[in-house]
Amino acid sequence: MVHFFSLSSGPLPRLYIGTPIADMLAHSPLLPLIVDYVDDNRDVSAEDGEGILLALLRCHRVRRVRLRTPVPKPQKSIMVMDEEYPVLEYLILVPTEDSAALILPERLQAPHLRHLVLEGFAIPIGPRLLTTAVDLVMLVIVAPYPSTYFEPNILLQWLSFMPQLEKLLITILFSVPDHDVEMQHMHTPIMTQVALPDLRWFVFRGVSAYIEAVVRRITAPRLEILGIRFFKQLTFSVPCLLQFMNTIQNFRFNSAKFVFARDDVHEEVHPREELEMHVFQIHVDCWHLDWQVSSMAQIFNMLSQIFSAVEHLALEHEVYSPSSEEHNEVDRTELRKLLRSFKTVNNLHVDDALVKELARSLLPEDGELPPELLLELQEVAYSGNDDTGDAFTSFIDARQSAGRPVTLIRLE
Repeated sequence: MVHFFSLSSGPLPRLYIGTPIADMLAHSPLLPLIVDYVDDNRDVSAEDGEGILLALLRCHRVRRVRLRTPVPKPQKSIMVMDEEYPVLEYLILVPTEDSAALILPERLQAPHLRHLVLEGFAIPIGPRLLTTAVDLVMLVIVAPYPSTYFEPNILLQWLSFMPQLEKLLITILFSVPDHDVEMQHMHTPIMTQVALPDLRWFVFRGVSAYIEAVVRRITAPRLEILGIRFFKQLTFSVPCLLQFMNTIQNFRFNSAKFVFARDDVHEEVHPREELEMHVFQIHVDCWHLDWQVSSMAQIFNMLSQIFSAVEHLALEHEVYSPSSEEHNEVDRTELRKLLRSFKTVNNLHVDDALVKELARSLLPEDGELPPELLLELQEVAYSGNDDTGDAFTSFIDARQSAGRPVTLIRLE
């Protein structure tokens, strides 16, 4: 369905597919237009495509554009926008064709743009659209192909022109080796610090070296939501992420949960245990439980000071099959490293599928408990049958002898 709206004080006239768009545009009052064409399931007809072009050519009237559909000759539709759109506030361009990258017009600019979503576009260096959008409050860029890639310093340059930005989402859907990102950063001029005082929401997907290069140069003291998704990697190093999170005001957590799934592992942190909405979430795309634990242990070992106030910790495992791959043994040194990142936890909840792995990691060695591991722990809650909790017997006895008793609770 395609709608062209003329904004007025009365009801908004609508134009559906099949309406003579050229006649409507020629005879309608010179009021702002909304071009909204969203349909993932059908191709745009040639007639509708021409209607879209005719509407976009009215650059002085277009206030909003949302195109998410298989548009015929998409580059032609985009290139008609190679000029200034003085009243444009919303621009959402998401072609659904899996084709080569589209090219963003160099001269396209919209000085009053507020919301911008681009997917599958090769963006020229110094694009007027991104360097003149000083009123922008939301920026979403999805790079699905190598030809749409932009280096971290390029992104930082764009962000430096967006002091009012409130929401930022950057997604790079292909793997870029950390070494390549680091070399690019070393051979480009160092950006000065980019202040984003109004940024509330930041989501990133890509490799760790990329976000390290970005958060090293930005400050967002009022950030409320931070979400990160990494591609599968063997090693992680996120010291700049730690520094960035330390500058965020009121970024304090009380509850954390790890979910070990079939194809990824993710962690989410909440200000309080009873709140469902998380304020920080991190995903790692990888499989096998040992790899997932190792990845999270590396990341949270570096971020541990951020989670000094976490009191409630949950470990969940989404089991999809009884195969040995789903239950491969975890290196207990890695699991201990992960648990040591949460020094003040007093309540630990663990799924029955992880009870044996956790209990094995907590077992005393030669009668001695692992040093500095869950010293504040007071309660372990587990799901499973009555016998499942027997795995914790040695740990419970050792804690009792050490004068740090722990209560074991089975959840129905």
